[in-house]
Amino acid sequence: MQELTSAQCVIFDFDGPLCRLFARRPAPLIAGRLRTTYQHALPDAAAHETTDPLRLLTLAFGTSLPGEAARAAERSTARARNHATARAMERSLTEEEIAAAVGAFPTPYADTLVRTLCATGRTVAAATDNAAAAVERYLSGRGLLGLFAGRVCGRTLDRDGPRLKPDPDCVERALHACGAAPADAVMIGDSARDVLAARAAGVAFIGYARNERKERELRDGGAETLATSLRDVLLTVDPLAHV
Repeated sequence: MQELTSAQCVIFDFDGPLCRLFARRPAPLIAGRLRTTYQHALPDAAAHETTDPLRLLTLAFGTSLPGEAARAAERSTARARNHATARAMERSLTEEEIAAAVGAFPTPYADTLVRTLCATGRTVAAATDNAAAAVERYLSGRGLLGLFAGRVCGRTLDRDGPRLKPDPDCVERALHACGAAPADAVMIGDSARDVLAARAAGVAFIGYARNERKERELRDGGAETLATSLRDVLLTVDPLAHV
């Protein structure tokens, strides 16, 4: 993992590399609650098929008026109303993610890896499509928040909706928070969207493939360096680690 040995900044995706966020509060159940509460903002048939809360959020922001005969002022008013509802959905999703963070399962070796990276002079950051508040709640419970202080970069909203991966926004904000150039950083992620976001930001990438499905997804997304356990990553950082 040559990408890691020279990196001064290590950027983690959150759900996957650091923990299983929805281990006790499954994402499909959260999606179901959001769908029930905000169904008036989800006319797209795809909204009734997806079990991904983030997909529902993007659908809510993508809602448009049916028909093209409406006057411009009417379209503008309805668009603002739809976006207000979508932003309310985003706040509800944030609350769900914070609640999920309380019962999230730590990824094996993740805590030790983070502490070892910091002990060896590296800076760590998080770049995620989840809410920063949920990440901070989880890290606080693990005694890790201070190691990520000021470098938790969760999803943001602009006037068009959430900026989610493969948009490199959160990765670029993590780089800025670390004061690092892309060439001095590496990202650890577990999805094809992570691969693309890292590539767009010019950051090297290590894929965390905890099962065969994730390995296929990462390889199909273009990841070249994979680890099936963070133990391998930890031993690259500290070959003498007692793990």
